[in-house]
Amino acid sequence: MPKPSDTRARIIDAASRLFYAEGIGRVSVDAVAEKAGVTKRTLYYHFESKDQLVAAYLDARDQPNLKQMAGWYAAAAGGPDEKVAAIFAALARAARHPKWKGCGFLRTTAELAALPGHPAVKIGARHKSAFAAWLAGEMSQAGFAAPEALARHILLLLDGAFSASLVHRDASWFEAAGEAAQALVAAHPRAAAGGAAA
Repeated sequence: MPKPSDTRARIIDAASRLFYAEGIGRVSVDAVAEKAGVTKRTLYYHFESKDQLVAAYLDARDQPNLKQMAGWYAAAAGGPDEKVAAIFAALARAARHPKWKGCGFLRTTAELAALPGHPAVKIGARHKSAFAAWLAGEMSQAGFAAPEALARHILLLLDGAFSASLVHRDASWFEAAGEAAQALVAAHPRAAAGGAAA
């Protein structure tokens, strides 16, 4: 007999595949239960509502996505400007995959725009803030002044590329944004010697 944790993970995996591919509004709880191979009653045992399931879907994407971004940055050769550009280049490659549907966090937040207090919207905001905080830490270690502001500017370019590439179905928007991000980092002032980086 499967453990409750295994069943829950299977439901989240099924929800993730369906919600990302089709959007949360188009996917019913019945469809998730069927894909997970469980009854609707079992699904509701683990998740009290569809809203809770949507939140779990985004929460499950949070750390893997952040680790992937950090991995692309760490693996890239060169200075911080080239490492930042490598994130955009990797996303451009991902966006050329036929199953790519953009940023799940942005898409879900857009679907829930009328519900700012929805738990999934809060998870999306937390994810974006965590990315900015991680990037600010990297920029600080690299010796840049105002690393938080620099990280925000890069995140604006990143989310703009997510949106434009999805609207136009053209991954080259990531490449264009990556060039802008690289130039932005290369031109950003360094912290004064002996001073704080922030």
